[in-house]
Amino acid sequence: MIRRIIKINEEKCNGCGICAAACHEGAIGMVDGKAKLLRDDYCDGLGDCLPACPTGAITFEEREAAAYDEAAVKAKAAKEMGAAGPVHTAGHSEAPLPCGCPGSQSRAIPRPSTNAEPSADRSNAETAPDEDRKGCSAVLTSQLSQWPVQIKLVPVKAPYFNGAKLLIAADCTAYAYANFHSEFIKGKITLIGCPKLDSVDYSEKLTEIIKNNDIKSLTVVRMEVPCCGGIEHAAKNALLASGKFIPWQIVTISTDGQILD
Repeated sequence: MIRRIIKINEEKCNGCGICAAACHEGAIGMVDGKAKLLRDDYCDGLGDCLPACPTGAITFEEREAAAYDEAAVKAKAAKEMGAAGPVHTAGHSEAPLPCGCPGSQSRAIPRPSTNAEPSADRSNAETAPDEDRKGCSAVLTSQLSQWPVQIKLVPVKAPYFNGAKLLIAADCTAYAYANFHSEFIKGKITLIGCPKLDSVDYSEKLTEIIKNNDIKSLTVVRMEVPCCGGIEHAAKNALLASGKFIPWQIVTISTDGQILD
């Protein structure tokens, strides 16, 4: 059958193995220091590996290829897990990683739900010197609910996307805006990136995420600097390309940490 499938340019491949980690179907492996498409029927054609590749060695092509065999992929994963033994760390996926890289392993991070407002003591804890904080009982906690967070690394069909309120944020926003976790990350699935440093167009990856999951809303948080417009542009293009109509908003942070709109 003719279908969309990945193509790897060996000349551009630097052998980093990131694409193998991003491919949860195990279609990509490292052979003689280069990434290889091991089996056509293991490639689902969604391209989790494309934005993960730092050299742009992976593209799509339309060609004659065996149909994606989901049953074979699941059987392979089950066999590998049985050989390696399950991982019993709370909150972590038990599926083996193609390259053994724990930083790319998809996982949900449970957070206790609470409607309590931050107390005055908690506010003081954010700004007090280190010696004063030692006597403060209030402890700020992360609101991040999944891993990984980099757009380039997150799998397209992660379970935590279903029913999610999606936050797409430029890298610098969490550093510029002091209350970022409680005002933006809390209750959302967070994806971050920098269009200037990554030098990639996130549109295709974001389109697949929105198209293939039940996303309830989209919030884009960017910096006021012009180069940050790339992440806003990618999110808008993804919404249009997905064909879905979901609530969305753009929030701009100034370089001195203020919300501009």
